Amino acid sequence: MVFISTRRAFALLLSMFLCVLPLHLQAQSVQHPPLLVEQSLQVLVGSREDRDKNLAIFEQRGKTDVVPALIQALRFQPNSTQLRSTLVSLTGQPDQSWDDWMLWQEEHPEIKPFDGFDVFKARVTQLIDPNFADFLYPGVRHSIRLEEIAWGGVNKDGIPSLDHPGMIPAKKADYMRDDDLVFGISINGDTRAYPLRIMNWHEMFNDVIGGVPVALAYCTLCGSGILYETDLGDGKEPMIFGSSGFLYRSNKLMFDRRTHSLWNQFTGRPVVGTLTGTDLELKTRPVTITRWEQWKAHHPKTRILNIDTGYRRDYGSGVAYREYFSSPELMFPAQVDQSENVAKSYVFVLRLQGKEQAWPLSRFRGGQVVQDKIGEQKIILIGNEKTRTVRAYAGNDEVFSLVQKAGYLKSENGSWEVTEDALISEDGHQLERLPGHISYWFAWNNYSRSGAFAD
Repeated sequence: MVFISTRRAFALLLSMFLCVLPLHLQAQSVQHPPLLVEQSLQVLVGSREDRDKNLAIFEQRGKTDVVPALIQALRFQPNSTQLRSTLVSLTGQPDQSWDDWMLWQEEHPEIKPFDGFDVFKARVTQLIDPNFADFLYPGVRHSIRLEEIAWGGVNKDGIPSLDHPGMIPAKKADYMRDDDLVFGISINGDTRAYPLRIMNWHEMFNDVIGGVPVALAYCTLCGSGILYETDLGDGKEPMIFGSSGFLYRSNKLMFDRRTHSLWNQFTGRPVVGTLTGTDLELKTRPVTITRWEQWKAHHPKTRILNIDTGYRRDYGSGVAYREYFSSPELMFPAQVDQSENVAKSYVFVLRLQGKEQAWPLSRFRGGQVVQDKIGEQKIILIGNEKTRTVRAYAGNDEVFSLVQKAGYLKSENGSWEVTEDALISEDGHQLERLPGHISYWFAWNNYSRSGAFAD
């Protein structure tokens, strides 16, 4: 999500913004913001004297409703002794880093921010980028806690989406290495490959594949690329999505260009803005991560993303996010239970009939078939840990296993061909493909533990 290498650089960058912009900058609809808003802003952008005076007022007042604002301020003033002392005094918690305060805040939803926190949040984020007013403004509807929304280090569209990008035949993709990973997609016979080495820089494409308007919402921080249909069936033009510059629990918040509502990348639901509270949920489509050599071998007529995207980026293999992908650490705080899997181990996620389940990619070491159930739905998973590949299909009562011939399974009743749409038996019976995706464990674990999938 971010290209700044350290959080110290984050703080320096925001300090530059805050120093050159006037304190009175605010959402246009706000004429007389509450006193707590102004006092909290003084803590963040005022002089040291004003900051310490207002922190003393907060301590004497003794209420925790200012804690969310102080945690936000701490991110950009990590060395403020008085600020840290006030947080300790108001909460009874030990002194800790911004990351740990964010984790504590996630665990304590009973800590409610003061009335007008939406004004404070809007004003602070507009100091970073005035275009953030499209997303956060006084009175904005939201189903997630505004205090848990974190700036990701870039402005609105700072990570530009690829909208209807150019495609080329496989034989012309001389920039690709055989072991480069791609997002492989096939809809109505239209087969395409979108290399991760390019998508790591853009995190979103909007396209029409096989006549179906779709968007690939890719969160590099949580290792998850999800293919969504963007035609809502409302008679309007399909949604076009972009990257907002905001995160929620280390997961990107994407936005639609029609209403500028923020959507949860992991669930496909609007969570901030005018669409919040509706029953909208984007329909998912199957997407496969695999090596380029395997995808083009199985789909010789595939087209692939043209490296000439119109943007100047180093699209070399393993360039973008090299340090993050190779590190076990998260870049932003999020609660995760690591008793079963480490935070950044890969899992395959499937959501069906209001239920969800994840399987560690280690289950597919060496190439495996896994048969399981979600609720009453039997499922067949075919995967290979080495290439980060898993495909899911609806199951039946048969037992399946791999065979030597690539692209086929066998059961007690005969041979089955593995396609992007279905498993197809010798007599033409089909078991449909199910739309799952790869993710880091922490992302799925955090949302499943919080009940976000059932919201």
